[in-house]
Amino acid sequence: MEAIGTFLMDQVLKMQWLSDLIAGLLGAAGLDTASQWGGTLHFFIYDTIKIVILLCVMIFVISYIQSYFPPERSKRILGRFKGVGGNIAGALLGTVTPFCACSSIPLFIAFTRAGLPLGVTLSFLISSPMVDIASIILIMSIFGPHVAFIYTVVGLVIAVAGGTAIEHMGLADQVADFVRGEAVEADTSETMTRRDRVRYALGQTGETFRKVFPFILVGVAVGALIHNWIPQDVIEAVLGDGNPFAVVLATLIGAPIYADIFGTIPIAEALFQKGVGLGTILAFMMSVTVLSIPSLTMLSRVVRPKLLAAFVGVCLAGMIVSGYVFNWLQPFV
Repeated sequence: MEAIGTFLMDQVLKMQWLSDLIAGLLGAAGLDTASQWGGTLHFFIYDTIKIVILLCVMIFVISYIQSYFPPERSKRILGRFKGVGGNIAGALLGTVTPFCACSSIPLFIAFTRAGLPLGVTLSFLISSPMVDIASIILIMSIFGPHVAFIYTVVGLVIAVAGGTAIEHMGLADQVADFVRGEAVEADTSETMTRRDRVRYALGQTGETFRKVFPFILVGVAVGALIHNWIPQDVIEAVLGDGNPFAVVLATLIGAPIYADIFGTIPIAEALFQKGVGLGTILAFMMSVTVLSIPSLTMLSRVVRPKLLAAFVGVCLAGMIVSGYVFNWLQPFV
């Protein structure tokens, strides 16, 4: 069972086979993927294809299912996902989806299109890149079980609180119209054939792809450059000991970087060994995984500026407050 779980995690969800295939093709073309330019090209091609596959598969599946459920029926079924309970469910769902922030956006679109409340989908969007089972195990192996537990709890609290706060701001109308798709009327839904439903799902997938793809290219291109060209020692130098603004700086410095939690942990380990505060490290890791410029570039196509600003503001506030609290608590941990 463990081998099956590992296979599904690595080869199906993370698409490691795709990364290996692209690395092999680039190597055959004479490019060293360990070099900066080779690594940048590998990152760009792999992430673009991976995100497009996720986007198209998820939107097609959700749209096909949605063809059976007119808006009225969907609202009745999904009505149970309300309040903090729905946000907790969304945050916990994020822990079993090991995606970076950019890869989580197609699922955010799919869940929104399925009719889930905005707060629930945002709790998922915050939690998914920040906390997952594999990263928890890796953090535990490096920093110990207490740090892994703290990181997990803080991540889930921020996800639940962030989704809940934005839900109460009444910003549901700030999601782009194309994200919700074209609803199927009740009468039409009853008479559609399987071919009609496939055609409907393909149409919805194509429309979403056309709207989002340019932003995927821009976002991944920025991420590829940042991922391979920002030296780790620059980050470590800025977050030195005794700086009262270290948590704020860590959060702001982390935001432009594009990496998943696995790419962030080695930097966090180096910072930890240099005596940087635990709260500062937690804030940095969360900022890198949730608020990267590439992911926000893609998200800006999906939501309107007011909702984007609320999302960034709530996440930043949660990360900074948590960072200072856990720096203060570190002697007792």
